[in-house]
Amino acid sequence: MSSAAPPREGANVERRSSSAGVQTSLSVLELLGARGSLSLSELSRELGLPKSTIHRICAVLLDRSWVVRDESGRFELGIRAFGLAAHSSELPIVIAFRSVAADLLTRHDETVCLAVLDGEDSVFLALEETSHPVRLATRVGSRTPAFASASGRIILAARPPGQLAATFEGRTLMTPTGRRLNGVAELHAILEDVRARGVAENHDETAIGLYTASVPVRNGEGVVLAALTVCVPTSRLTSERRERIVADLVDAGRRLSELVAWLPAVTVRP
Repeated sequence: MSSAAPPREGANVERRSSSAGVQTSLSVLELLGARGSLSLSELSRELGLPKSTIHRICAVLLDRSWVVRDESGRFELGIRAFGLAAHSSELPIVIAFRSVAADLLTRHDETVCLAVLDGEDSVFLALEETSHPVRLATRVGSRTPAFASASGRIILAARPPGQLAATFEGRTLMTPTGRRLNGVAELHAILEDVRARGVAENHDETAIGLYTASVPVRNGEGVVLAALTVCVPTSRLTSERRERIVADLVDAGRRLSELVAWLPAVTVRP
């Protein structure tokens, strides 16, 4: 009886090299998606890889139109990447979001967003904008640190405390507007309040003059898939209006959860 020959060492090395190339390519695309235009030096520094490696990867991505390079030599996402992003509107959870968001817009005429957690960031997967000229300047794909945003906090509140400690312990937790949280202890206190109320509210922490409120979107197994969020400039907010918006948001979150009860969690990543 003959036995299968052991894999050649050269083949193993080739597979490892190919895997590393794929990982680096994805890292480049993710960084450009999060940060926008970056130079070769900036990509090298952020990813901790030699310029020669980044240059080789970017040459392939340029050739396949996944990235473009401007006159100054800075890289940005190309048409292939934006083509994939366009398909986010076809996700079942986004289709369900549209009907729920339309009702909230009719009632309050304030921007309504659907956000998911990607790593340590809250990312907008879909949005419906207010007709008011003064509004939150954002777009699908916009990212905010999860610990600082209402949408991120409502999702983090469903995570085990030990997982949160492992992620954020020893980190400087500074919001985009410059407020520094008192470490993981304050984050735990914030999330405990979010769990108790079922709503996360945020004043002036992701942008000065902005109030946001978020509720969870759950599937039939109770897993938090996403956050349904309303964004209101504080100049249009009164205590009475805030109460009405939150009440309608809670109801909308419940209806959206019913519409997507059949979805597994893995289908909502951006």
